[in-house]
Amino acid sequence: MDHIVRQAVARAIETMQGNLGEHLTVDDLARAAMFSKFHFTRIFLRATGLSPGRFLSALRLAEAKRLLATTASSVTEISYQVGYNSVGTFSARFSGSVGLSPTGFRRRRGRPDRLPERGETPECTGTVRGRVSFPPVQQRGPVFVGLFPARIAEGAPARYAVLPGGVGYYALTGVPEGSWYVIACAYGVFDERGPRALTGLSGPVTVQPEVTAHLADVGLRPRHRFDPPVLLALPELTLAPAHRAIAV
Repeated sequence: MDHIVRQAVARAIETMQGNLGEHLTVDDLARAAMFSKFHFTRIFLRATGLSPGRFLSALRLAEAKRLLATTASSVTEISYQVGYNSVGTFSARFSGSVGLSPTGFRRRRGRPDRLPERGETPECTGTVRGRVSFPPVQQRGPVFVGLFPARIAEGAPARYAVLPGGVGYYALTGVPEGSWYVIACAYGVFDERGPRALTGLSGPVTVQPEVTAHLADVGLRPRHRFDPPVLLALPELTLAPAHRAIAV
């Protein structure tokens, strides 16, 4: 990705972040990026893995998570602050993406006891396995690895694992047929700002009935501004036990 494209996408994301409560269109974002609407949509998708509209929606829900965790504002107030005119629509979209209702997220401080998974069917016969590797970091903790239909950690994963110790191999069994992205999340560096997030992505991996195992290695790296936020409420990665995990 060249410097001009990076700057254009960064301008669009900054416009989103500064106007989460406003009505923003793709035309508005394209003007901020200083590209035509058609060209902007293509470069944004290539840079972030999501359309501009879906990335904006993710930023709004991520801000709602932050406000629920750090303020005493009501769910109604927060829904308006992040650009929703209907509290019902906000709550439904929050619950579907995060895995907890807004009140449940606040009550549990964003840490579910366990995560939902897509239901078992006769077609859930595949296995996705691979190696998770860390960059040079100060501290290695557990790693969440999940299968998602798009390049964003939201909604119920097809299958997931939490690797204790943060290093090794994962194996996700009983995976439904379909195309999945492997998304990994961890904390690797602790400084004066607290834990700094790491992320990794591999895929898409197409699970087919005639193939028993599918390989997908994931390399973790520090998150950057072009990464979509993690919307799914994850278990506590510093304490979580393994779930469907094989760690070596």
